[in-house]
Amino acid sequence: MTDKQFGEDDPVFPIAVAAELAGMHPQTLRQYDRLGLVVPARTAGRVRRYSTADVNRLREIGELSAAGIGLEGISRVVQLRREVSELRKRVRELESALADDRLARQSGRVFAAGHGEIVALRHGTRVRARTELVRWYPPAVSDDT
Repeated sequence: MTDKQFGEDDPVFPIAVAAELAGMHPQTLRQYDRLGLVVPARTAGRVRRYSTADVNRLREIGELSAAGIGLEGISRVVQLRREVSELRKRVRELESALADDRLARQSGRVFAAGHGEIVALRHGTRVRARTELVRWYPPAVSDDT
């Protein structure tokens, strides 16, 4: 017999077990399913199966409810948390794409600017330092103020 490892999103718990793990009544889980707060997976026979992630969400909802937040507020908090999670995932994807793009462009040209001109340089080339003296004059102060 092989030992199968279950992931956090694998639906393995029937409603009675999930309710006990979350510290709730099974009817409460059915209500949350109807409201869309925690929607479990279903078997071919339409039996609810909860994952570890579902049980963790149920516990969070229980904490929010115990803090006095109503179901509408809980629904909004759950929605916002989901959006934040998706946005964080998107930021990680964009950061990865940006890093890949930077690596791909390292062999490209580099530009240097100075005294009103822009010069293209090869990667790894330094700009030659200028030795002329430039005198700076402070702006004239007017008495109009």
